[in-house]
Amino acid sequence: MHRLLAPDLEWRFHGPSCHRHHLVQFLNGSSSSSSPSSKPYLVPDIIVGFGLVVIAEGYDEENMVWWVHAWTATADGVITEVREYLNTSVTVTKVGDVVAANSKCQTIWQSKLSNESVPGLILPI
Repeated sequence: MHRLLAPDLEWRFHGPSCHRHHLVQFLNGSSSSSSPSSKPYLVPDIIVGFGLVVIAEGYDEENMVWWVHAWTATADGVITEVREYLNTSVTVTKVGDVVAANSKCQTIWQSKLSNESVPGLILPI
């Protein structure tokens, strides 16, 4: 796993502080849900890619958490940035090189599993 992550990995989190490092705990095996008797809770329902950015979305029934992970990688597959959103709706927009004051960003993907009660964020790529 360490070979897949850049040594200066940038990790961003947005969501309830009680779930901070939700993904980190899963990846390093410190989560109670990583035991063989537990149902895995970070199995994505949706995976989409936009160039070097991969978005995965899922729902953890046991902890009642909607999650979206946005991974940015280099061309050779080293992950340089991870954005972790929990109980947050995410809208991914495509932004051109120059954005005029009256131009609109193009929505290219939007969370499908979260409900209307969670806050929403825009992720420009």
